[in-house]
Amino acid sequence: MGGLARWCFRHAGLVVLAWIALVVALVAMGRVAGKDYTEGFSLPGTGSSQAQGLLASAGERPGSGDDTIVFHALVPGARLTDPDLSAAITAALVRAEHQPGVASIASPLASGHGAQISSDGRTGYAQVRFDKADTSLARADIDPLVSSVSSARSPALEVEYGGGAFQSLKGSPVSGSIAIGLLAAAVILLLAFGSAPAALIPLTAAILSVASGIEAVGLLSHRLSVNAITPSIAALIGTGVAVDYALFVVTRHRQDLLGGSTVETSAVRAVATSGRAVVLAGSTVVVAMLALLVLRVDFLTGVGVAAALTVAFGVLAAVTLLPAMFKILGMRVLSRRERRRLTADDHDPERPNAWSRWAELVQRRPALLGGSAVALMAILVVPAFSLRLGASDQGNDPSASTTRKAYDLLASGFGPGSNGPLLVVAKPQDAAARVAFRALVEAISQSPGVASAHLAPSTPENPVRVLDVIPTSSPQSAQTQSLLQTLRTSVIPGAEAHSTLRAYVGGQTAVFQDFADVLGAKLPLFVSVIVLVGGLLMLLAFRSLMVPLVAAVMNILAAAASFGVVVAIFQWGWGSEALGLGRAGPIESFLPVMLLAILFGLSMDYQVFLVSRMHEEWTRTGDTALAVRRGQQATGRVITAAAAIMVCVFSAFALEGRRPIGEFGLGLAAAILLDALVLRTVLVPAAMHLLGRWNWWLPSGLDRVLPHLPVDEGDRPSPKTASPSGQPADQRGLAT
Repeated sequence: MGGLARWCFRHAGLVVLAWIALVVALVAMGRVAGKDYTEGFSLPGTGSSQAQGLLASAGERPGSGDDTIVFHALVPGARLTDPDLSAAITAALVRAEHQPGVASIASPLASGHGAQISSDGRTGYAQVRFDKADTSLARADIDPLVSSVSSARSPALEVEYGGGAFQSLKGSPVSGSIAIGLLAAAVILLLAFGSAPAALIPLTAAILSVASGIEAVGLLSHRLSVNAITPSIAALIGTGVAVDYALFVVTRHRQDLLGGSTVETSAVRAVATSGRAVVLAGSTVVVAMLALLVLRVDFLTGVGVAAALTVAFGVLAAVTLLPAMFKILGMRVLSRRERRRLTADDHDPERPNAWSRWAELVQRRPALLGGSAVALMAILVVPAFSLRLGASDQGNDPSASTTRKAYDLLASGFGPGSNGPLLVVAKPQDAAARVAFRALVEAISQSPGVASAHLAPSTPENPVRVLDVIPTSSPQSAQTQSLLQTLRTSVIPGAEAHSTLRAYVGGQTAVFQDFADVLGAKLPLFVSVIVLVGGLLMLLAFRSLMVPLVAAVMNILAAAASFGVVVAIFQWGWGSEALGLGRAGPIESFLPVMLLAILFGLSMDYQVFLVSRMHEEWTRTGDTALAVRRGQQATGRVITAAAAIMVCVFSAFALEGRRPIGEFGLGLAAAILLDALVLRTVLVPAAMHLLGRWNWWLPSGLDRVLPHLPVDEGDRPSPKTASPSGQPADQRGLAT
């Protein structure tokens, strides 16, 4: 690692030009090849996918069944059947039905569709079927339809759009968050370093590495299913880790410069020590993101590969671009005051500061402070035990969005269940199956929780039968989930008995419930993979059983506490409406795996940054107490600054006004805040003080067979500084 750093330092101009050329080349290739992003995901083998497949096999509409164009008469007393309003609606729907991608439109004014107009006649909806599933529709697929219908809007007629297909009308949910994150990073870095050139280094590394990663993801989309939102997620993760990694290396470089090292010596040593920690930390993030592949869900596979690739570029920038920039900027990475003090020989690296005093306090009172930290985390974990997965409905969308307006109009005119109908799909093959299907329709109509059930007409050429089931409750409610479960486990199997009939429940509500079931079933495997592989990397790096064990426990604790915060805010409703993120409801089904993957990676980052400095001191002195104290003192400021950047970036998600994005952002922000301020500042050093010499214990037999993956330039403590038992010479007092 030192050799690579020295070469990059001595060929600084070439390295910087190579990075710029890489970005330009990737952008150029992306312009030529284009990008092939998708908008959805598939869930093979689930009931909802079988329902969609049955519809598709018969040439039927594969949409979710809840896509609607909602019309509302704005003049009191007016009705949609009035001549002027009905003419405008009919003309708009005729235009819409001829737009590309539209399979069919059921007008509320057509004969036999009176149920699509409310009892007061002021609200009605047209049911839209697209020629592919809602989860596969992009904004470009629905824009022609929207343009053709929106012209019907007038002071007398309101037109809104609801359902899964129209989610894209709300725009990109994370487009502004990257800019906010970089701005927050710039401010924090300037405050932390007091030097604009020093603050510029991590920002430059983040911009070049994230740009390279995102362009590479665009090229990868031709070979791998990559959702359209994936580049934004990868960019936000990549921005955070790239700034963090560069911050860690720059901080070490500045410390060595202040200690009297030359610019080249300091740059090489920073990469050889902190750079090694960055490689290990980045490897854990990559492993955590690639662990999403074990879930075998194409949407998450694309996210995992894209995020891992972007993080890898961030690591590469930290160990190659940074030493080159150190050469270009020279001593200007220090503030003017620091340079003056260094010239006057007035810098004392051991001078007491807030972090040194805090580290001494943790060493004196490890049990008290550690116990207090555990109690705080335990309190925050409690809400997580009531976690309910599902999908929030469009009643939680921003009040100004067309999907929210459509939701409110339908709920007011037809009841909350009209916003998320369930589709019961079957293809009776013989007389007995047709009799069984009629019995099924009757049984569903009389089931508790069903407001109404409407059977779509069929023809001999198209024998697939579709029953639109309107629940009495909203799509996100627990009652609707219970109804779905009852239909699948009781009502439908009862009708299928003793016949060839096979019926499946589809629709948007069923899709997201299946998504939750698939992820929930594979969650234990996913957690096992990221914990075991991450722990193995820590074991190889630090030659210790306790270090990876402590890291795993801390990571699980941070994740559980963040789930507790998310449940309290979004599921219990403690402040979600005040944040503009809707009322209480279930937690998005994708959230646990996404949060766990990212949090395990980022939490391991902070653990590596902290323990690598402790390990470096221990290999030099053999004194665990001194190593823990000095490691915490040296990294406390940089970990806090890195966490502040992450918290700002992820909190910006919540400002987008989207409930799923808000859950994601606040969950990550809470976890990073707790990780930095409670776990790495209090609990980890307190635990290591209590463990003493056991921190670095590894059975000799295991030590001989394991490959060596050093995280710093040192290896083992010198026999002159460690006692024969491995016990430090003085573990009780603060002095060594």
